[in-house]
Amino acid sequence: MRSANGGAATHVGTVVTGSDLLPRVASSIGLIAIAAIGAWWGGLATAAVVALAAIVVHLEWTGVTEGRLTAALGFTAGIGAAVLIAGTRYFEASLAVAGVATLAAAIAGPRPWRAAGVVYVSAFGLSLVALRESDDGLGAIAFLLAVVAGTDIGAYFFGRGFGGPKLWPAVSPKKTWAGAVGGLGAAVVAGIAAAALIGVQVGPSLVGLIVVLSVASQCGDLFESFVKRRFGAKDAGSIIPGHGGMMDRVDGLVFAATVAVFIGFLHSGGTDAARGLIWW
Repeated sequence: MRSANGGAATHVGTVVTGSDLLPRVASSIGLIAIAAIGAWWGGLATAAVVALAAIVVHLEWTGVTEGRLTAALGFTAGIGAAVLIAGTRYFEASLAVAGVATLAAAIAGPRPWRAAGVVYVSAFGLSLVALRESDDGLGAIAFLLAVVAGTDIGAYFFGRGFGGPKLWPAVSPKKTWAGAVGGLGAAVVAGIAAAALIGVQVGPSLVGLIVVLSVASQCGDLFESFVKRRFGAKDAGSIIPGHGGMMDRVDGLVFAATVAVFIGFLHSGGTDAARGLIWW
């Protein structure tokens, strides 16, 4: 392939080293550090970090879907409260608070976006806290974050580096099949490495789980792109350099964490999401 002036096209490489790379890397390191500190302590410390992230995500969701960050501030507070309650291990109470907030949002409208926002952000916050509140919680969180980060990094570099056919151009014009496959491959490598570091046996079932979580992460990314495109927003916010808003950063984690908790509880017979997630 040649460029318009007759020289060889430099598709591979130039896109990867674009002006947004350094801000993306720097902000990612900062976010990882904050997440690591919060995850390490567990309990209310983890819940406080997650609640803060959930509050920001819900404000951004409201800004995208309703045009004003503060349009659904009461529901934002309800989500934060539900996540903090979960940090005290009163999970039934936290689910009740989230459920009441969802019902109230469905009644208040605008339908269906306000209620969908409460469900979306509550699932994000409560799933992470539920995973952490276990003897194996720190390992489960590390494993999950490794898979999601691997998916994101692999998709970015393979997608920007190789281009090719678009994954779903009507929703996200920049995402490619090369990025999706690269993200999946990177997730498997990252997930296996994380499992080895935390002392979890790696077998076919765990690899299959990594694939499921990586696909869930990419679906979360596409879902957020769909919501932004539906409302004509380029980014959910501008709080994170190189990434836009917090919702732009955790979109994949929302779906992956929710699926992880569901699988973990299912595999453990409803007793321990973290153990059920990583021990096969």
